[in-house]
Amino acid sequence: MSTASSLFSKKRIVPATLVVAVAVLAWWGWQRWSDHGPGEGFVSGNGRIEATEIDVATKLPGRVEEILVREGDFVQAGQTLARMQTDTLRAQYDQAEAERQRAEHGVAAAQAQIALRQSEVATAQALVAQREAELDAARRRLARSETLFVEGASSAQELDDDRARVRASQAAVAAARAQAAAAQAAVRAAEAQLVGAQSAVRAAEAAVARIQADIDDSALKSPRAGRVQVRVAQPGEVLGAGGRVLNLLDLSDVYMTFFVPETSAGRIAIGSEVRIVLDAWPQYVIPATVSFVASKAQFTPKTVETANERQKLMFRVRAQIPEDLLRRHLEQVKTGMPGVAWIRLDSDQAWPADLVANVPVE
Repeated sequence: MSTASSLFSKKRIVPATLVVAVAVLAWWGWQRWSDHGPGEGFVSGNGRIEATEIDVATKLPGRVEEILVREGDFVQAGQTLARMQTDTLRAQYDQAEAERQRAEHGVAAAQAQIALRQSEVATAQALVAQREAELDAARRRLARSETLFVEGASSAQELDDDRARVRASQAAVAAARAQAAAAQAAVRAAEAQLVGAQSAVRAAEAAVARIQADIDDSALKSPRAGRVQVRVAQPGEVLGAGGRVLNLLDLSDVYMTFFVPETSAGRIAIGSEVRIVLDAWPQYVIPATVSFVASKAQFTPKTVETANERQKLMFRVRAQIPEDLLRRHLEQVKTGMPGVAWIRLDSDQAWPADLVANVPVE
């Protein structure tokens, strides 16, 4: 009985030993031949494809009149994507235009008033000249009368009359000069009115231009080329100022953000070559360059004391895909796709065969 039990135990031990041996050989083979990456001259990180997002929003509150694009459409910079209702703005524009025309009429009236006042100045100056001539004649007559009176050829009455004429002429000259000064003041007042009228015209023109700018801004245009990601609003909806209507992706600014340990971050320079392999397209290798390395670590413990804790420090890195490559494959660009980014730390080291740039044929 004991002999049979011993044989049975041996039969169970032999298969178990074989299983262990196979497992050891498999582990050794995996360690020997499995792909552990291109080597120490490279560092990798997991990330997702991202692109710059742009919100096309309203400048003023209002109702969406129409949306001219659908989700997924490619749009060009300056293309009209949606329009807001402008009935109220059109009415304001007409009112501002009427104010501008009235202000221009005010300028014309002020210019006519200046011309009138200048003619009054000319009349007053002519009157001054006339009164001065009369004064000069009266003074000459008085001089002759004084000579004749001394010689006894003229009476005292005539001398007094000539003296009175001189005083009257002097008063007339003073009055004429006062009228001329008043006319000059009236010209300056009219000129001031003209300046005010011209300022009113400029203010009215500015109001017209502002309202026209608001009308132009009611046609929502794409700030750059891209693809419509989401229609946030629909025609007929009333939005407040800054209300989002569409969300665009700028397909000329596509990148992958990932994290690397602090032991490698210090060796990464802006412009370093990167190769991106997406999970959805493992057969392709997308070239890129490092465009950003964070200056501060993330995932940092509150107190860094041990070497193991320091290994937890991670730095954010951004790999930018070339714009010309993106433009050749706009239809294939999709954000949110996960993948792996490999950075070459040593520029003298060649890329391994499985990380040589390989993009879809156009």
